[in-house]
Amino acid sequence: MRISRNFSGDNKGISELASFVDEMLTKWKEDKIKKVKAVVAVEEAAGSLVAFMSDASGDDREVSIILKNRLGTITIELSAPGEAYSLAENMASANIDMESYVADDTRETIRNIMLRSLADGLKYKNRNGKNYIIMTLVRARHAFLLFTMGALVMGVIVGLIATGLLSPDINNVINSEVLVPIKDMYLSALKMVVAPVVFFSIISCIMQFSDISALGRIGAKVFGTYLFTTVVAAFVGIGAFNLFKPGNIALAEHVEANITSITTQHVDFSIKDMIMNIIPTNIIDPFQKSNMLQLIFMAILFGIATALLGKYAASLKILFKELNDLFLKVTTMIIKVMPIAVFCSMMSMMVTMGAESLISVLGIILTFLFGLVCMMAVYCLLMVVVGRLNPIPFIRKYAATMIQVFSMASSNAAIPLNMEACEKKIGIDKKIYTLSIPLGATVNMDGTCVHMAVFALALAKIYGVEITTGALVSMVISIIVLSIGAPGIPGSGLICLSVLLTQLGVPVEAIGLVMGIDSFIGMFRCMSNCLGDVAVSTIVAKSEGCLDMQVYRS
Repeated sequence: MRISRNFSGDNKGISELASFVDEMLTKWKEDKIKKVKAVVAVEEAAGSLVAFMSDASGDDREVSIILKNRLGTITIELSAPGEAYSLAENMASANIDMESYVADDTRETIRNIMLRSLADGLKYKNRNGKNYIIMTLVRARHAFLLFTMGALVMGVIVGLIATGLLSPDINNVINSEVLVPIKDMYLSALKMVVAPVVFFSIISCIMQFSDISALGRIGAKVFGTYLFTTVVAAFVGIGAFNLFKPGNIALAEHVEANITSITTQHVDFSIKDMIMNIIPTNIIDPFQKSNMLQLIFMAILFGIATALLGKYAASLKILFKELNDLFLKVTTMIIKVMPIAVFCSMMSMMVTMGAESLISVLGIILTFLFGLVCMMAVYCLLMVVVGRLNPIPFIRKYAATMIQVFSMASSNAAIPLNMEACEKKIGIDKKIYTLSIPLGATVNMDGTCVHMAVFALALAKIYGVEITTGALVSMVISIIVLSIGAPGIPGSGLICLSVLLTQLGVPVEAIGLVMGIDSFIGMFRCMSNCLGDVAVSTIVAKSEGCLDMQVYRS
């Protein structure tokens, strides 16, 4: 919706303009606090324009207003004739103590303060002898979610249209030359900041603890809860398979022959090797390879050392905090272009996967998704029983982030998003989530556990491999260890599944049945993994008194 009006460039006109904005915001059912702030800001912005208005007469003495409401985001454009002036300098003058102003300057100072409060959503320009001020008065609560969902749906639709109208060769060119590069560039940008975000976030977290034993207690709670949900996830996957028993033997005839790219890869699932690999040989490698366990180890070590330095570490603490803020800001900037990456990711999936691949293993996919829903129920139950929390606000507030991480298929890349959701949406204290989220992205892979259990048993059934009780117990242990050691990157689930199939005696060629849909399955794995990370963070925060219940319930 777009509405424009003109008002006279005097006190009466400004008052009428403010009343008009108030009337429209009331009509659009904005809450009282947002409405009052917006009306005062518009009034002061209009006053700023009038103060620099040229000595014209008649219509040239008018202030024009254009009010736009797009999906709940309300913006306003004010314009009036006048000479150019520095709005930024006017806003900066609000830093000066108001007592240093004489009475005549008090209103100007108040105006500048109001403009500064909208600095992130304010633009000024002078063009053809007119001053323009554009402000975002109200940001839609779910605007980013709507854009992301719209991009996801459009990606699916455009992908289906391209599959139906264009030849496979053209689709392959579009995918390889346009869609995949854009998606990969976006993920690369996120991965670029993951290592420093994890490192400086954990250091900033540990510096807040005056008692190191409290850090150990929180760490033990986080890791213990992650281990518990991992075990539960393995059994949920087995239970889901036994309930529906998906897997048609006839599917064995449709196995893809080219599986070299998967079977030649290797995942270590030795507990001893995993523990030994936690300690890096140098400081640079963990950053270059984004090795989360090594980064967490280094960050904990640096954080404890900084805390033990006492008063001598004051400058270090400021440095680490500012670096943490810097990389989080960079992450926020990158995330703003996510809808573009989501569109490319979904369209790429549709033009490469094909409907036949999806339909052929639909029963296994639905069983897997049922297992993920069961895990969501487990998290809700833990919140009620352990955390004494109502899980409905959690699901409602984290739903938007779930859609966003869905398109990433990477737990590591989703770390900044999950941190932001923990603080701003759920109300978890920074000293909890800066430790729990990076650790969860490394060791908590509940969605991957369900995936491995369901798909391994289904492929074993397809190939007629009998799974004994002993083999089942061995499989559960392997799933737990593999999930802890699996990298939080796209495609890791397929690599782990190939290792598990070899252990069960299932021909590794069976992985060809699910290779084509792994990118689609990976999105659900990532979404479930991240949901588990944030759910556990919420439960631990509640147990430590580090959950802002006002934010959680709002």
